[in-house]
Amino acid sequence: MTGTTGTTGTTATASTGTLVLAGTPIGDVADAPPRLATELATADVVAAEDTRRLRRLTQALGVQTTGRVVSYFEGNETARTPELVEALEDGKRVLLVTDAGMPSVSDPGYRLVAAAVERDIKVTAVPGPSAVLTALALSGLPVDRFCFEGFLPRKGGERLGKLREVAAERRTMVFFEAPHRLDDTLAAMAEVFGDERRAAVCRELTKTYEEVKRGPLKALAEWAAEGVRGEITVVVEGASDAPQDLDPAELVRRVQVREEAGERRKEAIAAVAAEAGLPKREVFDAVVAAKNAARTGSADVKGLS
Repeated sequence: MTGTTGTTGTTATASTGTLVLAGTPIGDVADAPPRLATELATADVVAAEDTRRLRRLTQALGVQTTGRVVSYFEGNETARTPELVEALEDGKRVLLVTDAGMPSVSDPGYRLVAAAVERDIKVTAVPGPSAVLTALALSGLPVDRFCFEGFLPRKGGERLGKLREVAAERRTMVFFEAPHRLDDTLAAMAEVFGDERRAAVCRELTKTYEEVKRGPLKALAEWAAEGVRGEITVVVEGASDAPQDLDPAELVRRVQVREEAGERRKEAIAAVAAEAGLPKREVFDAVVAAKNAARTGSADVKGLS
């Protein structure tokens, strides 16, 4: 029998089931969408990132799952996806929930969605709370255009490299971060984006100790050095369209930072020019002048030989 296209735009055969991606509260359980309780109670299979958290959620919502409950987390996502696809092909309704927020957004889910789409299995969603959009709205930064960058690399050098890739990004940027790495991340952002780039650290959103700390990156890094707890979302202002008011010494310093990280000088100059909204020639001239000054001994400039 030929399938039809549903409201989600996904073509499915009559014999296959449905994959439901369900958003769960990011803090306050009262934020749970009403449909979530119905889906939890009626799904044939509930795939949960953490079955213990699922149990607490169902108790809080006053519902009981009647279907089979299985774990579906980063460690078993690849191995368990075929099993869930098989259930879907058998006509089952599979509900996917993660610990908080929407599945697939820095959480398990993408592999299962991709596999279901490939087999023309219907995929739908129960929209729910989102830490990304909540933090963006609370940040006080421009919201007309934004991008989500997820978690940055854990290693310092790789983290700096990733930040340099987005240094010239004009859209507001949203990141997730672990509390014990927050101070290092904010310090790295200040180094790459500039001390005065505006940002907001959103902590424990919708929970009892919710806090939104706004300010320039350098000040936020100093604040975070004292220790921060909880779930963290960081929102950072995009690069300005207008040229930054940077003196030659700061342009040279930024080029040096990139060179020390392994970039060739030509690439470093181009990147710094893009970040600052300046012609490449202006940055090049500043580097040449510093290099000449270092040779004549009139300035203490390292790394420009």
